[in-house]
Amino acid sequence: MELKGERVLPASRETAWALLNDAAVLKECVPGCESMTASGANAYELVMTAAIGPVKARFKGRLSVQDSEPPSRYRLLFEGQSAQAGFARGEARVELAELGARETRLSYCATAQIGGKLVQIGARHIDAAAAATAECFFQSFAALLAARTTDGGATAAAPAARPGLFGWLKSFLRHLRAR
Repeated sequence: MELKGERVLPASRETAWALLNDAAVLKECVPGCESMTASGANAYELVMTAAIGPVKARFKGRLSVQDSEPPSRYRLLFEGQSAQAGFARGEARVELAELGARETRLSYCATAQIGGKLVQIGARHIDAAAAATAECFFQSFAALLAARTTDGGATAAAPAARPGLFGWLKSFLRHLRAR
């Protein structure tokens, strides 16, 4: 599976970089993330629940940041395991380009390998779930960035609310139309 995209974020590159490297912010923005704790330098243990097609499972895994070049780019390595669904592992490359004083383009390319029951679900369901999860993440992250930058850059702003069922459905339908 491969997932690519880019977003324009309403913040400076330095602000976007700082928040993309903040485990508490990521925990708030990643749909289904229950916990994300540091387990070493640039490494995290995480627990999350994901629904892919008819399978809903709880995954435990690891995430590590590699090849970091602040505030421009890094590579994320991830792996997760679920007794009910199987496993997923892969990497994502993230790049930030400054567009203006308060605008940054985030580009990403992620690849993943899956095994277990996830393989039986089919690529169409997996691609749709991955796209919907990415859409929810970026909606939450952009809202959090906007809230923090309109507060004059205050870092104590409340986390953004996750989009509800309507937001997920809208992004899922948009993904299907794009096929």
